[in-house]
Amino acid sequence: MPFLSSELALRELILLSIAFVLCSVVGLERSIHQKNAGYRTHVLVGMGACGLTLVSWYGFGAGIAGHGAGIDPTRIAAQIVSGIGFLGGGVIFKGRNFVRGLTTAATIWITAAIGMSVGSGLVVLGAMLTVAHLLTIFIVGPLIRKIPPADRRREMTIVYEDGQGVLRKILGAATDQGFAAEVRSTRRLPRKDRDLISMELRFFGNQPLRELVVPMSEIPGVDRVLLHGVAEDEDDDDETSA
Repeated sequence: MPFLSSELALRELILLSIAFVLCSVVGLERSIHQKNAGYRTHVLVGMGACGLTLVSWYGFGAGIAGHGAGIDPTRIAAQIVSGIGFLGGGVIFKGRNFVRGLTTAATIWITAAIGMSVGSGLVVLGAMLTVAHLLTIFIVGPLIRKIPPADRRREMTIVYEDGQGVLRKILGAATDQGFAAEVRSTRRLPRKDRDLISMELRFFGNQPLRELVVPMSEIPGVDRVLLHGVAEDEDDDDETSA
């Protein structure tokens, strides 16, 4: 039978080996960044996608040429895409105000695409996907992170009750949201009913600073939150009272 020939077996072995090498590169990058879905996950996904594509093409395509009228060899490849969607969703973690794992989920998609490309014989495409991934992660991504955010000059004033441990909660909430905080100044506000502290802070992070307004205002003991020191393209203040 033609699909049991040594020539075809050698071709399958070469394609699987190429998929292993290319997916290993992607997996190593994830492992270097200490992601939960690391080397093994990406290599297995890529090898599986490559193997299923080979089955789809040679097992149900070329292998049944002239015998399987009405059989579509692309169905297995289509199911790979659906299956990888569920796997990628498993590495995404969504908190109240943030989402993590999107890059890792995207790399799983890329790994599957690399495996499918190589399994289909499109080795150059698989290699280009691998190179594009590395360029995005190691070169383009870091360059983009160096671009100052639009609200880089903004500061936040938080008025909170003194003696309630609120400051510790504020700094903890900022850290959970991926921000580093710098306390610029503090002053006590004269009140008869309670002791209030007005604190000026500057936050540093990759997300828009306005995303911190609601989480900060929801902290027990916070009286109000004021975002000010507007950037060049903004001319109004955002204020939220707890």
